[in-house]
Amino acid sequence: MSRVPLGHRCWEDFAEDEVLAPASYPLSVMRLVMAAGANRDFNSIHHNADFARASGAPDMYANTYFLQGMWERCVRDHLGPACRLHSLQGFRMKAFNTAGQTVVVRARVTRKWLQDGLGLLDIGIHSETAQGITVGPGRVLASLPLRHPPGSRAHAPSAT
Repeated sequence: MSRVPLGHRCWEDFAEDEVLAPASYPLSVMRLVMAAGANRDFNSIHHNADFARASGAPDMYANTYFLQGMWERCVRDHLGPACRLHSLQGFRMKAFNTAGQTVVVRARVTRKWLQDGLGLLDIGIHSETAQGITVGPGRVLASLPLRHPPGSRAHAPSAT
């Protein structure tokens, strides 16, 4: 019997080179202010355009937690609620993600393997705007339950 609730995806349901559905985020002033307040990053560069420009940025811009949350949502929306995220690597902010832009997160399964009873996926991921890649490219390591874990009845050899 599977330990995965009905309708949830398992490790076996994914393939290398599978493209995850992109996640788009129009960055309105209100969204940036709400994100800064939600994660308690009250640095004015994230919610005050004049202050951000005075510091050398082109406009107010998305903070680290918001951008990392975009990556997580892209992965979780595709893999489903049974996935577990183990690490996020290569998260490098290369350009500002400013008010008025739309950030699109794109990802692809780059590797799939079994290790220590876990079904693992390595996912290549980045964020982009119309100006190009703004965050990444990086990697997310995720695991998913196996449809028939080792030792389960479905895995047991048949008696002949």
